[in-house]
Amino acid sequence: MDTVYAGRWLQVGLESGQIVEKTLAADQVSKWLLGDGLAALWLWEGLDPGRDPLDPASPLLVLNGVLTGSFGPGAARTSWCGRSPATGIWGQANMGGRWGAELRFAGFDGLVITGRAPSPVYLWIHPDGVEIRDASHLWGQDAFETQDRLWEQIDSRAQIACIGPAGENLVGLAGIMAGGQEHSRTAGRSGMGALMGSKNLKAIAVRGHQRPGYADRARLLALVREANTLIQGRGKGLSLLGTSGGIPNVERHGDLPLKNWQEGSWPDGAQAISGQVIREKYWQRDTFCHACPLGCGKVVSVEEGPYAGIWGEGPEYETLGGFGGNLLIDDLPALIAINDRCNRMGLDTISTAGAIAFATEAMERGLILPDDAHGICLQWGAPDPVLALIEQIAYRRGLGALLAGGVRPAAERLGPAGEAIAQHVKGLELPYHDPRAFAGLGLNYATGSRGACHLEGPSHWRGFGWEWPGWLEGPHDRFASDAEAVRVTIAFQDYMAVFNPLGLCKFMAMSGLGPALAADMVSAATGWDWSAADLMEAGERLFNLKRLINLRLGVTGSDDRLPHRILTETRPSGGAAGGLPDLEAMLPIYYEMRGWSVEGRPTEEQLVKLGLG
Repeated sequence: MDTVYAGRWLQVGLESGQIVEKTLAADQVSKWLLGDGLAALWLWEGLDPGRDPLDPASPLLVLNGVLTGSFGPGAARTSWCGRSPATGIWGQANMGGRWGAELRFAGFDGLVITGRAPSPVYLWIHPDGVEIRDASHLWGQDAFETQDRLWEQIDSRAQIACIGPAGENLVGLAGIMAGGQEHSRTAGRSGMGALMGSKNLKAIAVRGHQRPGYADRARLLALVREANTLIQGRGKGLSLLGTSGGIPNVERHGDLPLKNWQEGSWPDGAQAISGQVIREKYWQRDTFCHACPLGCGKVVSVEEGPYAGIWGEGPEYETLGGFGGNLLIDDLPALIAINDRCNRMGLDTISTAGAIAFATEAMERGLILPDDAHGICLQWGAPDPVLALIEQIAYRRGLGALLAGGVRPAAERLGPAGEAIAQHVKGLELPYHDPRAFAGLGLNYATGSRGACHLEGPSHWRGFGWEWPGWLEGPHDRFASDAEAVRVTIAFQDYMAVFNPLGLCKFMAMSGLGPALAADMVSAATGWDWSAADLMEAGERLFNLKRLINLRLGVTGSDDRLPHRILTETRPSGGAAGGLPDLEAMLPIYYEMRGWSVEGRPTEEQLVKLGLG
């Protein structure tokens, strides 16, 4: 019987030029799934804590989820994993679009890439074979130029994932781009673009013709129809306005970070940069990832003013929250241009915006002097210095050389005064939802596997008043640092831990897809007999495995902390004024509920229970 996943992967040695096709054991997939689940297992098995993340022997693990390329709702996701060049611990980034589906159509679930090619190369995976090809003519090109040239050179229907100049220059904020200018998708976080660049690997192009098989196609089709009806009903706002449509509501809740997390309210600015204004003035059409029932991507065009001529995939919530709210830029055409610049350079917009907000405050406080700024004069609300600094970061030039590794190393160079204004967890810059508005989100940031991540345990979804009948429902105090906040955080962390390994978009969960229906779809697709409890246990297993990786890399319970500002400085106004997460109260409860020791280590009993012994 054909399987929904391919059952094959490629081991690529770039130094030797050797490519070996390998098979997956079915029992391994049913236990660890694929995506960042199996990637975590493989990284754990070969992990050498003394090896630098950018050492040629450090692997880049690229794995689809079990359902990627199927007709499951949002079954488009691919995980890009390894030891993070930015944080030194577990690193993962996840990409939507169509690249992962095309890899499945080519007959593979993923690649494990080691070594460093003697000169720049790209991989070309197609029905007639897998080739390592010269990419000298592509080195130095931005992401969109690279994709355009490869489409002309090999196949206009190929899906291409590539790095920009930031990845080539081993910038810790570098991501991996796919989809082209019109449907830009990014594996952004943790510096996976730098890991790819350290291997002299410019791009991976894929083209295929196969299609997945299913254990019970009719049953899966019925379940997907049920899920899509639910998702489309609750996700109408995402379909119409994209993620940026939520900015005014987020600001009302006091959840939108402002001025490097210092201010409390910004209603006029939030409205000015919102998805509502994008739809009215700049929207051209919607874009859809593979098998997506929502179409939250928005192609935009700026037709007049100083940024006229900019077009392509519009900025998402996190980009607008970081460069808009956190830098107080309310010029939407400028933010569209900033988004385009980051995409071309191959930079994660979350971390890049965080680094620039840090630098802006540091410059305001005199921690960065004019002579050290190399001609950049950062000011709140001013977009043009930001555009210039983005390019400096990508090329490690000028002030960009200080910020290229992210906020943590930049703050360390500036001393205690710099560290006091640095907003990161375990070296990863905070995404743009404020734990002072949702206490449980602070706990999730502090305990997240890769550092601060809003999608690893998005308990703030519950804080906005949303419910999942039969799973998470009932009253919820978003400011409470109590056992209920801990329980909800753990539930979200365990549930979200299976989405990347299954290849499903997490916006499907935000739009109402709960564990019971998700487990039924997995069973129909694979032939496994999964319940909601089985699915949640798989998520718990994978979350604990990543904890083991981080412990081996030197993380301890003392690293489960939040920035000083988030713990001690309240927002002065707005919907979260006065709120602070009490991490000291929540962490002991969290460790106990997790079956971890008081030092934050999984106990032997817990490891045996989860099959990690």
